[in-house]
Amino acid sequence: MEAPPLRWGVLGTGWIAQRFCDAMVRHTRQRVFAVGSRTRQGADTFADAFVERNTGVETGWPMERPAAYGSYEALVADPDVDVVYAATPHHLHLPHGRLALEAGKATVVEKPMGISAAQVAELEALASTRALFLMEALWSAYLPKFDVIRQLLDAGALGTVHSVQADLGERFGPGHRIMRADLLGGPRYDLLTYPLWFARWVLGDFNEVHEVVTPAPTELSPDGVEGQIAVSARSSSGGVASLFATILGDTPRTATVVGSAATLHIDGPFYQPGGFTLRAHDGRELRYDEARIGHVGLHFEAAAAARAVAAGRSAARHQTTG
Repeated sequence: MEAPPLRWGVLGTGWIAQRFCDAMVRHTRQRVFAVGSRTRQGADTFADAFVERNTGVETGWPMERPAAYGSYEALVADPDVDVVYAATPHHLHLPHGRLALEAGKATVVEKPMGISAAQVAELEALASTRALFLMEALWSAYLPKFDVIRQLLDAGALGTVHSVQADLGERFGPGHRIMRADLLGGPRYDLLTYPLWFARWVLGDFNEVHEVVTPAPTELSPDGVEGQIAVSARSSSGGVASLFATILGDTPRTATVVGSAATLHIDGPFYQPGGFTLRAHDGRELRYDEARIGHVGLHFEAAAAARAVAAGRSAARHQTTG
């Protein structure tokens, strides 16, 4: 609630945009000011549903219907929009991030910011040239528990970190967009981003990476998207990571960091709000818990972006693209 209030323009009207807007308006002073879709009807539907869900929520101003634009170009051209949140499918993150930056807007792009390192570099260069804020919406990085974990790592509570293990698996049906190749379906850009980010966040950049990939069964994905990915990696510090993501079934969705002095076990789903246990090798334990609020935790990244924009920062990237 202490984050400076900004007027947000939401580019895209899908599942994640809805949850981001609801979490933001209910738990911060941020304002959902405008929404843009491919059609005016889509934008109107999103704006009306947003007001219906959130009428009665206490904010710093009367609940207002966001302005609805029938094109993304019209949204980013609104002079009263302070920051654009691009929430379209993966393959559109580059053009829509570019669109917002070229309009002179501070920009938050859903993860992954691009589908290749080259795409991310292009957006970063554009933001740097124009002295604009650019952030990858890797919401887990802004949850309170990861702040606490970072403090433990920096304080040496785990000793020398040897390894990271993390997995994220969910079962999706054949009609889900994650089964469509034209939308870059599969676990790589939706699920693997979280274990990959976490391992690099703990260990640093990788200098050796190996992966094994198997396709989804044709009855689930006639397009033959990737079904599961196993990754083994080594960082320049000598730490190793074992990561796994699948769209074929549910997994524990936990994460573990092994150090010379202690082991950290993060409850599943590790990338969402929740708890963890730090167990020293001599048997002592430290337990941390926070409310398991699921995607309501998206409001933490909105507040972080608002603070950064107000402070004049120009970048916040979390390396989900590798």
